[in-house]
Amino acid sequence: MKKHFLFAGALSALMTVGAGSAFAQNVAIVNGKPVPKARVDALALQLARSGRPVTPEMQGQIREEVIAREVFMQEAEKLGLSSTDDFKVQMELARQAILIRELFADYQKKNPVTDAALKGEYDKFVATNGGKEYKARHILVEKEDEAKAIIASLKKGGKFEDIAKKQSKDPGSGANGGDLDWANPGSYVPEFSAALAKLNKGQLSDTPVKTQFGYHVIRVDDIRTAKLPPFEELKPQITQQMQQQKLAAFQQGLRDKAKVE
Repeated sequence: MKKHFLFAGALSALMTVGAGSAFAQNVAIVNGKPVPKARVDALALQLARSGRPVTPEMQGQIREEVIAREVFMQEAEKLGLSSTDDFKVQMELARQAILIRELFADYQKKNPVTDAALKGEYDKFVATNGGKEYKARHILVEKEDEAKAIIASLKKGGKFEDIAKKQSKDPGSGANGGDLDWANPGSYVPEFSAALAKLNKGQLSDTPVKTQFGYHVIRVDDIRTAKLPPFEELKPQITQQMQQQKLAAFQQGLRDKAKVE
C-alpha cells in the first residue's frame, strides 16, 4: 500500500512537471487549444523586420494580439470559411507573395552592393553635379521675335521679374519672376546648359536661346562652387538605389530566361 501511494505521488509530480513544461511552450490555451509561444516570437520578428522596435512593453500587446487571432480563427474555422474557394484563392496569392519576397530577400543577401561600387556611383554623381552652380532666371516664350523684344525691353530698364510673371510660358518659374534657384548646368537641356555656362554673374543673354520648349531669355544672378554632400552622408541613399537596380536586373534576367508559351 505504501509503495502504491509513493508511485501515485511520483506520477502526480511528473504530470505536474509535464504540464508546466507544456504551458511554458504556450502563451495561452483558447477553448482547449494551445497557442504556442512561437507565434508571439514570429509576430515580434515580423514587426522588427518592418522597422518597428519591439520594446518589452509591447510583448504584452503582441501576446494579446496572438490570442485574439486564435479566437477569431477558431470562429472562422467553425463557420467553415477555410474551405471556401475564395479563401483558397487568397491563401495561394499570399503564398506566392511571401515566397517571392523571400526570393528577393535571399538574392539581396547573397549579392550585396560592394563599397567599391558605392564609391564609384558617388564619383559619377560628383562628376555630374560638381563644378559651378548657377542661380538663374529665365523667361520662356513661343516665338523668337517675342524673346528678342523682351531682351530689348530689359536692356532699356525693364524689370526681369515683372516681365517673367506676365509673359513667361513656364508656369513653375514664371510665377516666381523666372527664378530657377541654384542648379548645376547639367540639370537643364543641352542648349540651355551651354548658354548658361557662357554667362557671367549679372549677365543677360544677348540673343534668344532655342530649346525644345521654345525660346528663352536667360539672366544669371549668381555663381558659386557646388557644395556636395560627403560620401558617408549619401551612402544609405546610394545603397538603396543600387540595391533596387540590382534587384530589377535580377528580375528581368529571370523573365528573359523563362520559357513562356
